Amino acid sequence: MNEWSLVPLAVALASIFLCAVVVLLEHRKTQKIMHTLNQMLDSALDGSFTEHRFDESLLSSVECRLNRYLTASAVSARNLTAEKEKIKELLADISHQTKTPIANILLYAQLLEEQELPEESIDCVAALREQAEKLSFLIASLVKLSRLETGVFTLHPVSQAITPMLEEAAGQLAPKAAQKEIRLTTNPTEADAVFDYKWTAEALCNLMDNAIKYTPPGGSIQISVQKYDLFCRIDVADTGIGISEAEQAKVFSRFYRSPSVSEQDGVGIGLYLTRRILAGQSGYIKVASSLGGGSVFSMFLPRKA
Repeated sequence: MNEWSLVPLAVALASIFLCAVVVLLEHRKTQKIMHTLNQMLDSALDGSFTEHRFDESLLSSVECRLNRYLTASAVSARNLTAEKEKIKELLADISHQTKTPIANILLYAQLLEEQELPEESIDCVAALREQAEKLSFLIASLVKLSRLETGVFTLHPVSQAITPMLEEAAGQLAPKAAQKEIRLTTNPTEADAVFDYKWTAEALCNLMDNAIKYTPPGGSIQISVQKYDLFCRIDVADTGIGISEAEQAKVFSRFYRSPSVSEQDGVGIGLYLTRRILAGQSGYIKVASSLGGGSVFSMFLPRKA
């Protein structure tokens, strides 16, 4: 083999070597860029990002855009916080401004009921007190709902036993059930779940109050708990009028009222509020019912955070 025949081989080897060098350099350059981007993202996450490069390179352009994005996000976060504070103040003001006149109306209605009144005035005073109580309940429910929806009130679920909440809810609703001669029973349980005690107790009370409202005198309501691997289920079962299949998906909507219960007290907020409370804790609610066959509302609470 003469020396001229080795030239193509040498050229090929040199080309391969140059390609390898170019690939290695590009790889190192890419690694350096990725490392720099990773550092930029880390500093953006911990809030320490600052723009360092002021040239015409690609990294400088990325830094500039990232800095603009973070600045805009910070401004949006501050605006959102300020807006929530305004909403919080507004809700507090509405709650305060309405409590006083409603409390006064209820007080004067009570004072009137204690007076010697003409027969035709007694019913008017009773109606006045009843309507004032409805208005008070409605405003309180709307304020609670607004606070939940705007994030002014946040839920703080923790792992705890369910029994104390069941006993408290049953104690609150027992007099109302006894007044309608409805048997209210709570099955003992040792189950626990992850939930916010105050708000979940309110959700449970909403279900029990509805069960009492729509169960005829002499009926029964049973509260039971079933424990699963991932969830804990709290059932509120009644022997009430029941819900048609067509309406079962609608009862959790805000302000929904079935035409069949239009004569009953209520504004259609309780079940919607209950659903929002459970959803805010990674839980959910289901209903099983039939017309004339009673209803079972089931609250599902997670057993682990």
